[in-house]
Amino acid sequence: MIALQRVRLPADVAAELVRLTARIPPGDNKTARQLWTRSRRARASIREHLAMMAAGRGYCMYCGDGLGSSVDHHEPVARNPLRAFDWLNHLLACDYCNSHHKRDRYPVDADGNALLLDPTVDDPLEHLFLVLSIGKYRALTEKGRQTIEVCGLNRPLLERGRAAAVHQVAALVTHWWFGDADVRRSALWTLRDQPHADVLHAMLRQARLPGARTIFRDDDLVTLLCNEELRDALVVQTGAQGTEPLGQ
Repeated sequence: MIALQRVRLPADVAAELVRLTARIPPGDNKTARQLWTRSRRARASIREHLAMMAAGRGYCMYCGDGLGSSVDHHEPVARNPLRAFDWLNHLLACDYCNSHHKRDRYPVDADGNALLLDPTVDDPLEHLFLVLSIGKYRALTEKGRQTIEVCGLNRPLLERGRAAAVHQVAALVTHWWFGDADVRRSALWTLRDQPHADVLHAMLRQARLPGARTIFRDDDLVTLLCNEELRDALVVQTGAQGTEPLGQ
């Protein structure tokens, strides 16, 4: 999971979402679900704009592996029907994360605050630490722990994919450094496009930690990951962005 910047919806789309929300009686999740199902144009527009925000080819905003194929309500409609058409409540998810893991789960603390990371609001790397050698997440906070559990972020296939991605990123960074202009462009394109963008972000973050040389056991790789030219070329997002209210 990586930090993402939420884009602003076109005025006509935002207005349509407001009109649809006005048709939902407070607490009526049945009506909210029916309107959501029937509002194909609104759903298509939401899906289109979420894809603009997602990593690579539109990867799931939770696992970062599967292609995002559905719009997920971060706070479920069953819990808060009035957020069914709230642009700030929509994320792009793969069917596996949406249907088999998260579903309508939405843990909160004693004060009712969400304990599920929203990558358009939170910087996941402040709550999750990726153990690169095994592709496994460790929780740094209770919000991180709950997110790992709810989204199934440590399921075996994801761990294997992340562990493999570490080697792929290392190889691509090396190709970038030693390659000519064409090789460099290709390496950057692949780094941006491949799944598990969280691995790249974690490697770039961890390369600047005091114990980086112990983590990577490769001094040359640490040096390359700290290279400002590479980091600028990748336009690395190191935290959640966009504090201005967007959408509706």
